[in-house]
Amino acid sequence: MIELLRTNDLVLISLIEAILFENGIVVFVADEHMSAMEGSLGFLPRRLLVDASEAVLARKVLAEAGLAGELGDG
Repeated sequence: MIELLRTNDLVLISLIEAILFENGIVVFVADEHMSAMEGSLGFLPRRLLVDASEAVLARKVLAEAGLAGELGDG
């Protein structure tokens, strides 16, 4: 799995999940439960992961959607 980004922004997570789903790319949100238990302090951002074989396509799709600035370096 390759990390696309880390964030506490639930709206951004939903948007990225929807965009990737529409393009047939499976996304896994890691640390979802720990982040919710931690609250809103920002200690544990959620990580969005995709299969390594789909990482390039996922980055391309998200860049085309205007979200390239949100992506990590992974």
